[in-house]
Amino acid sequence: LTSHCKLLQGNSIHIHNARPLHNSNTNINTNTNTNINVINANTNTTSRYFSSESGSDSDSDILNAPRESMPFDVLIVGGGPSGLAASIRLKQLCLEHDFDLSVCVMEKGSEIGAHILSGNVFDPKALEELLPSTDWKTQLEETQSSIATPVTSDDFLFLTPSSKYSIPSILFPKQLDNHGNYIISLGQLCRYLGGIAEELGVEVYPGFAASEVLYSKDDDDGQKTAVSGIATRDMGIGKDGVPKETFERGVELHARQTLFAEGARGSCAEELINHFQLRKNGNGNGNDNGYDNDNDNI
Repeated sequence: LTSHCKLLQGNSIHIHNARPLHNSNTNINTNTNTNINVINANTNTTSRYFSSESGSDSDSDILNAPRESMPFDVLIVGGGPSGLAASIRLKQLCLEHDFDLSVCVMEKGSEIGAHILSGNVFDPKALEELLPSTDWKTQLEETQSSIATPVTSDDFLFLTPSSKYSIPSILFPKQLDNHGNYIISLGQLCRYLGGIAEELGVEVYPGFAASEVLYSKDDDDGQKTAVSGIATRDMGIGKDGVPKETFERGVELHARQTLFAEGARGSCAEELINHFQLRKNGNGNGNDNGYDNDNDNI
């Protein structure tokens, strides 16, 4: 991810000015024995020193050092069905209106689909609206070796310790009628959508989890009034909380718009719900796969 960082300065078109990690002539701590070379925004080599003593001022300086940043127009947190579909639709609109937006999808799994483990009875309506001229079933089989199996029957059973009773489907609402739906691997569907997103120019970064929500502050009272992006987790910290020789600071991803598509109980979403008191006077969550019918929608 760091190799893709575009640290723009001067009159660059991003929201927050990127800053060098350190001045090229500045060391964090000169009373130590270990150094690590890092590259700052000017591509000059800087020596970084830190102590192996737990709780030292040097450790605190390193863990709170400025992070490299990447600017985007739209940042989507979560590489599931809804996040990938959103990125695809944004790029489709860009093509329709001859306008370019930089769109990035962050996914904590090692690859797209790695954390999408469920089988799924899939209603294809939304996908066919998203990709109207695409034979998604054939492409899913060709690209992912995954077959979408049509649903042929529904059985609703009431189970007792010794027997079962079939309940007529006519007694159930139409949402429970699966005729016309398909049995699929949701992880393979996400991999398929990820490939389409990348072909359209979406930057997809698997293996990087959002660990912190970044806020822009109101100039008048300093309150955190809006989301400006996310930061990834620091790497190379020992179990005692002390930076190791392999320490690498996380990266900030700034965006004009940030979409959180990390699931029903995402850590960043929960933080935002609490921060902005989105559950106050609300009716609670009502979630479905790939779509959030929720008064707490972010």
